[in-house]
Amino acid sequence: MNETTAQAIVEPPAPIRAKQRLGDRVFSGTALGAGLIILLVLAGVAVFLIIQSMPAFQADTSNNHILRGESFWPYVWPLVFGTLWASIIALVVATPIALGIALFISHYAPRRLASALGYVVDLLAAVPSVVYGLWGGLVLAPMLQPVYAWLNENLGWIPFFAGVVSPTGRTILTAALVLSVMIIPIMTAISREVFLQTPTLHEEAALALGATRWEMVRMAVLPFARGGMVSAAMLALGRALGETMAVTMVLSPSAVVSFLLLTSTNPTPIPANIALAFPEAHGEGVNTLIATGLILFIVTFAVNALARWIVARRAEFSGAN
Repeated sequence: MNETTAQAIVEPPAPIRAKQRLGDRVFSGTALGAGLIILLVLAGVAVFLIIQSMPAFQADTSNNHILRGESFWPYVWPLVFGTLWASIIALVVATPIALGIALFISHYAPRRLASALGYVVDLLAAVPSVVYGLWGGLVLAPMLQPVYAWLNENLGWIPFFAGVVSPTGRTILTAALVLSVMIIPIMTAISREVFLQTPTLHEEAALALGATRWEMVRMAVLPFARGGMVSAAMLALGRALGETMAVTMVLSPSAVVSFLLLTSTNPTPIPANIALAFPEAHGEGVNTLIATGLILFIVTFAVNALARWIVARRAEFSGAN
């Protein structure tokens, strides 16, 4: 064996490079450009909010007709509370309903019924928020007012149901129920897809061991879908945090911090406050409203980032584990 033959045996073969076609280059550049556009738009919105919010954080607020001589933080705190309070109530109401619908569609309903029900649930996401607002203010609120009176009379010893009941039914609880109806399609769609991704071998193994349908769901489906359910709830929470018109058309604005659910004095979420105050705002008042929008942007961004983190933690979990 000569030196040339030995070198040919030792050296690995040169890697084969695929020929890059024009279509591949165009698609790769388009995808990269789309991703960069998203980042640029997000960065542009953040920069705009920060720059325009600066006057609201200044010490001198005597000329600000919205702050009325007070600092920004005492003004925005009740709005942040109203945003979180209404969204959390909506999430508590919507979560069991959405998970129950998703489980029924994925594991209990016949195929035809599941397809039709899934289509109807998806249609709820296409209904404009102003329609939900009209329904909540004109139909749901009067219908719930007697229920609120009964809750106050029989369960008034619970702090949430104390106080003077609203005669119109337009309370923070009504707004939260409207929000819960609006976020049910999001949670249902995501949870349904996660439930359907449960490995069939896991389900069949549970049934083969003698488990009932519910025991199979509890032992095989729910543990596998735990991360997806949490991320669906967080994404629905982000949707509820940014809702404007539905809440605006149900609630009367009042900057208070109150846990009472049935009274006429209700906390106001940030989006509703911006929608109600912006037409008459001018000068530094506009900057103040933009500053509240910055706070909402930060809260919503944090919620969605948390949801993505939860999804990433469960990404490695598959049927092979």
